[in-house]
Order: sequence, then C-alpha cells, then structure tokens
Amino acid sequence: MAKAATAIAEDVGNILSMEHVNVFVPDQRMAEVFYIQGLGFTRDPFIIFGPGNMWVNVGEQQFHLPNRGVQVIPGHTGIVTPDLEALKRRLKAVEEPLADTKFAWSAEKGHVAVTCPWGNRFHCYAPNGKFGQMALGIPYVEFMVKPGTADGIALFYQQVLRAPAKVNRGTDGKVARVGIGLHQELLFRETTQKLPDYDGHHIAIYIANFSEPYEFFKSRNIVMQELAMSQFRFKEIVHPKTGELLLELEHEVRSLRHPMFRRDLLNRDPAQGFMTYVRGHDTLHPLAR
Repeated sequence: MAKAATAIAEDVGNILSMEHVNVFVPDQRMAEVFYIQGLGFTRDPFIIFGPGNMWVNVGEQQFHLPNRGVQVIPGHTGIVTPDLEALKRRLKAVEEPLADTKFAWSAEKGHVAVTCPWGNRFHCYAPNGKFGQMALGIPYVEFMVKPGTADGIALFYQQVLRAPAKVNRGTDGKVARVGIGLHQELLFRETTQKLPDYDGHHIAIYIANFSEPYEFFKSRNIVMQELAMSQFRFKEIVHPKTGELLLELEHEVRSLRHPMFRRDLLNRDPAQGFMTYVRGHDTLHPLAR
C-alpha cells in the first residue's frame, strides 16, 4: 500500500498548467508602476498591444491586463519571488506614485501581503519546497466562494476536467484544492461574507484530454466561446450530477496544440539598474537551480 501511495503521488492531472490570470485595469501607466516597478515583473517584449493591453511575465506565468475598467478577484493570488527584502524595497519606492489608490502592503508571517491600486490582493512568498522548484511564478489563485459549494466544485474538477481535487476542512472552513501540473493549484475557500457579482476576470489553462471536457460543456450548451485556435471558453462551474450552478469563473481552455503552449517567457532581474548594473545578470530563471 505504501508503494502504491508513493506512485500515486507522482501522478499529474489533466490540467497541466495555469498560464495566465486576466483582470481589467483602468490605467496602463499605473499598472506598469505597480506590476513592473513595484512587484518587479517583466512586460512581455514580444507580444505588444500598445496602450490597450499589457502582458506581464511572472516566471512561466503571466498577468494579462486589458485597459477596459476594473476587475477584482474575490480572494488573492499567490506569487513566488526570489527576494522578499528586495520586494519590500520596491514596494516602498512606489508608495508615493500610487498614493490615493487602494495600494497597500505589509510584511506578514511567511509572506508579504500586497494590494494593487484597484483592490486585487497578492500573497508573495520566497521560494520554498511547498512550491517545488519555482523561484518566480504564480503557484495558485484562491477564490472565495459561497458556503456549501466547495464539495461540488472539487467534484466538478475531478469529473469534468480530470484534475486531482480534494476538500480540506479546518478552523477557517472548507477549501477545495485543485491540482495543476507539478506545483500549481486553484483554491476555492468557502466564506459567509457577502461576495460581489462576478465581473468577468478569467484564467487560462492547458489540458491534455481536450475533447471530453469540451463535449461536457457542449452537450449542456454552456460553451461560452466556441472552439477556435485550439481553445474554447466556459464560465459556469456546475455540479456534474445535478447541473446546479456553483460558481462563475471564466476559463480559457487550451489544448497542447495551442501555439503558445510552453512558450518561453523572458524575465528580467529587477535588481538591475543604471547604478547597479552587473554584466550577465539581466535575466532571471523561473526555476531554482
């Protein structure tokens, strides 16, 4: 039995990676101050949209930031960053240009808590074994959900998207944990707090078995965006047995034939500057060596 459990621990589910988190922002200049200067991430130098959108590289993941208003995830996004002390210095440096916004940050036990100018929250961690070899990236996104939905959400990901999922019960309530690839997760934490109406934020995932999930949504007429360019979209997370709507969260679902699967993303070293430049240290590797 012990050997079987050890072997099972090596299994990887059908969702191989979560590539990006997409939220609308109303001001690209302010987004650049926060995500690039403050958090130390990298504006994608190859996919350029002009002032209407910005793709921001975070290790092997991205934030997509269309300039169309404000979207706020009810929960928070986990970030792994190489140097928390350097992060604190950068956040301190952007306090003045981000004054009179919702921007805030604080050093907490085990992480740095950060709020963007429009209210999205982040927990930033130093690299550690919990996140495997990740030295820079997005290991998880936690969504707050209504009471009584965690079990159904876990069953949805198990049966529809063929991802490993379980429900943990603790002093802070139930949380559904959905495994993605090697060291990523989606978390769905039940709360009794009033939740805002869904505003359209989305995530992008790559799945190996593409056709079966597509047929599930197609047969129930809940495909949000039809199949094109090796991807489709849905937003209705439903109980796979009863069809009850549990949560709205748009998923951009891509097959492994999508041209951007495993695309190399350039990550700069934010410690590099005019006065601190060191030759040969321009880039960061997303994995610890």
